Amino acid sequence: METAFFLKVACASALAMLMAGCSGDDNDKPVYGEATGLPVNCRAYVQVAVDGYRAKRYTAEETMAGLERNCGANGGIWRNNRSD
Repeated sequence: METAFFLKVACASALAMLMAGCSGDDNDKPVYGEATGLPVNCRAYVQVAVDGYRAKRYTAEETMAGLERNCGANGGIWRNNRSD
């Protein structure tokens, strides 16, 4: 139960941070790859992660690990860390 609450708080915080700092960056709207349909930016990834957790496709631990790996401080899909 504590993990679910933590995930909700963490996701809400991540969404709030993304929305607060979105003007003029590539997180101002969710972006998905044309060929793959996979999230390209953190705004899209956070929503996919939350949706997957709510649909019980991923545990809280898996969801948090994915959020950290992709959208954490050195996350792989921040614009300066991508190879696009």
